[in-house]
Amino acid sequence: MQLVPISIDKFAESYLKNNPMENRQDIINSLKAAVAAKQDGVCCSQCSQPIWAIGTAIAGWNACFTCLTGEADDSEDYEIDLVC
Repeated sequence: MQLVPISIDKFAESYLKNNPMENRQDIINSLKAAVAAKQDGVCCSQCSQPIWAIGTAIAGWNACFTCLTGEADDSEDYEIDLVC
């Protein structure tokens, strides 16, 4: 995957600009849970590839980038930086 790394806080800030009715803490909690699942080796429920933590957190189900978006090129999309 070529996803662009981003911190949970920076992604939440960006997401909330476009979705102001969402609750910041709920988004952060969903992102943290999705990152933990990814680190635990949870795979996409459709194709068995590693999950996309951001997409999983927003959609509410374990899926990879391609299964969530229908796109193969993830080079301009974000993923939570697992090093943070």
